[in-house]
Amino acid sequence: MNLHKFYTQVSDWAITHAPKYILAAAFYFIGLWFIKLVKLKLRGHMSHRQIHSSLRPFFLSLSITTMHILLFVGAMEIADVQLTIFNTVIGALGITAGLALSGTLQNFAGGVFILLLKPFTIDDNIIAQGVDGVVTSIQIFYTEILTADNKAVIIPNGKLFNEIITNVTRENKRRIDFELKLGYVVEIEQVKVIILAAIAKTPNVLPDPAPITGISALEVDGLRVAVKVWTKTEQFSSTRFALHENILKDLKSASIKLPGM
Repeated sequence: MNLHKFYTQVSDWAITHAPKYILAAAFYFIGLWFIKLVKLKLRGHMSHRQIHSSLRPFFLSLSITTMHILLFVGAMEIADVQLTIFNTVIGALGITAGLALSGTLQNFAGGVFILLLKPFTIDDNIIAQGVDGVVTSIQIFYTEILTADNKAVIIPNGKLFNEIITNVTRENKRRIDFELKLGYVVEIEQVKVIILAAIAKTPNVLPDPAPITGISALEVDGLRVAVKVWTKTEQFSSTRFALHENILKDLKSASIKLPGM
């Protein structure tokens, strides 16, 4: 009697639940096949898109993992399995991981945004976090910069992306700005003629926009003369050095003394 009752219960359970489990299993295995197909398509699509090579494994892994989770949840829903405990455990693990890896995740997010938005690229000269140098490497978690005195500086991407970044080389022209301090005894028009002549004979100074010079400030012990000229970005330093030398030589030749001379 008990054995008959057991068979009856098993039969009833199978009739009631087996179709759902079979359908869930079929859904799951078909989903696995579909995810493999999508993975191949995504890998081929990313290789033809302008997506940084450092980001491709991340996006591919994130997409496939998300699809696996959705597939598992969908199969459980078809099988009518309650996921309350599963959701609670996943939520607790997510909070714990987030607290433990907050700094790392911030650097990771910064790296993703830098690679996607491209505020700078390899070989750009940038100024950030008090460092002035050429970008030699952009990784997911950090960016490496080589300074002019040959020091390799590693900056976490979280700090880098959340602060001001000056990209020196993005534009093809830069302006050279500096001031000369002179006494009130000088003839300003003569000084301007000398400076403009020195600018004209300095190599790599661009004629457009036109060079500018004039009095920028009046002080108790003298006046300040501003000089503003444009040059190509890659010739900035050499042009500035040459311009300083030419102006200094021409002012001395005209017997115009600078303070301390």
